[in-house]
Amino acid sequence: MKKFTAKLFDFNKYDLAESPFYTREYRRYSWVDIPKGELWTMQYGVKNRFSLGQPIGAAVPLADKNGFVLAAKDGLYTYENGSATLLYPLDKIFRPYWRCNDAKADPLGRIWFGASVADDDHEPEGALFCYDRGVVKCMQENTKIANGMAWSYFQTKFYFADSLEHAVFQYDYDLETGEISNRTVLFTVENGVPDGMCIDADDNLWLAIWGGKRIEKRSTANGKKLAEISVPAEHVTSCYFGEQKNTLFITTSGMGLNGMEDGLLYTCEVDGAAPVSYYARTI
Repeated sequence: MKKFTAKLFDFNKYDLAESPFYTREYRRYSWVDIPKGELWTMQYGVKNRFSLGQPIGAAVPLADKNGFVLAAKDGLYTYENGSATLLYPLDKIFRPYWRCNDAKADPLGRIWFGASVADDDHEPEGALFCYDRGVVKCMQENTKIANGMAWSYFQTKFYFADSLEHAVFQYDYDLETGEISNRTVLFTVENGVPDGMCIDADDNLWLAIWGGKRIEKRSTANGKKLAEISVPAEHVTSCYFGEQKNTLFITTSGMGLNGMEDGLLYTCEVDGAAPVSYYARTI
């Protein structure tokens, strides 16, 4: 099994950095700090911050526009030119103590997002939803903590991490309808819990391990561990391929931790290549 070591990308510390992305059209890195409700972007070495005023679980780049869909506590928002506009309210769907947790666009631009408990006063519970042309549909009920998502190269499989199930699940995926079916466990995780993930051009998953100081590369053929990235931070939250197509951009959490390495951003050159990226559509 191959082993890699992550290197520091940014000296700023974040409470809970998540949803890393690199948009090649704009040469733009992006990520969120969930509890602070902040969207961060970096282009040509210059960082910018936008505060929504409520927790942001993820920021999904828009298709054909320089902006994002923000998956927040009370709704989905579009962010363009320094301001956010409500796209779809979630107050009729979400329980009052839920917030969005992680989000991705599928190959046709549908916006998939998880609902998760926003505080420690309730038992872990949630669901996985999909927004498509003004309609939100529940795709998977009774999740514990909805997390990483990915689609296979041939757009026939969907992968989903439920952190407190300690598992990554595989589904059959219908590109035309967006429906998922035939859920099975692809693999389980020990010594930490599965968090955010991405897929490479060879259909291998790169999975962040919260509480595990690492990212695991896993085969989608059989779930076998193929490689491991050592990350100095305790809680590794997610990853995505960056400006160099064989380099992962990695987010971590510093919340409740005092380590100098916790809550920082990292990169790592790996034996994988960036896949086709998918972007959100809003209509």
